Amino acid sequence: MTNTETPTALTLRHVSPETPVAEILEIVDADGGVIIERFLTADQVRRVNEEVDPALAELGAGSKHDDEFAAEFHGAQTKRLTNLITLSPTFRDEIIDHDLLHELGEAVYREESGDYWMTTAQVIEIGPGNKAQLLHRDLENNHFAVTMGKTGPMVMVNFLIALTDFTEENGATRIIPGSNDWDDYEDRGTPEMTIPAEMKAGDVIFFNGKVSHGGGANITASEFRRGLTIPLQPAFLTPEEAYPFLLDLELVKTLSPRVQKLLGFRSLYPKGSPGLWQTNYEDIAGYLGL
Repeated sequence: MTNTETPTALTLRHVSPETPVAEILEIVDADGGVIIERFLTADQVRRVNEEVDPALAELGAGSKHDDEFAAEFHGAQTKRLTNLITLSPTFRDEIIDHDLLHELGEAVYREESGDYWMTTAQVIEIGPGNKAQLLHRDLENNHFAVTMGKTGPMVMVNFLIALTDFTEENGATRIIPGSNDWDDYEDRGTPEMTIPAEMKAGDVIFFNGKVSHGGGANITASEFRRGLTIPLQPAFLTPEEAYPFLLDLELVKTLSPRVQKLLGFRSLYPKGSPGLWQTNYEDIAGYLGL
């Protein structure tokens, strides 16, 4: 498929959390993404919002980069809050340990890549007046994946959870369904080809790193569109956020083993490798006393 053809879907498909993983992945393979309704409960949404509110209030909008491209990409009226493990008990104890998140991570990566971890987790809040984000593919973090295109490995999948309702007017993320199947990944498509991922708070859009997408324009006068993004990537790639340097080890000891591994506090075993992130060829968890 090329950008001169009609996208494979004019609306994103919706599924429930009880939908079989294989069916979810079949939709994502075809469209690039799917909305899973009620991924979080209303109480979880309320709690995580309350937990990040103080840090978001102190955070200024806009990019901290001097690079013009990075500044435009991040958004002049957009806030991006990281180190959520430290800031939000709900995030670290419930959201990042969500069974469906791990089931999908296992299904995407275990056979193809052998192991995976989290590249970052961010609350992204798009404020009134923010223009639409540049279209991009998440795999662009690793340029070799751009050149390999649709036949390359899955170097990223993303869970974008709505912490407020996502509407077309307040900046719902926009995607081009089927752009994951294009032959040329240097081609990101055009805004006219996108459709909004409109969701209720607690829903999540699960999409792969091969689909073209971007945050929408917030044309409202007073609404803030808040989402929580959790991208996963293969264990052989460097994460965006350096958790081993950010987190208190005593806090890490309270997390489940699978979350510890996602954050880089346990060794990783990519396909074909005897192991990475080790000490004396032993799991780093033993050295850390986990």
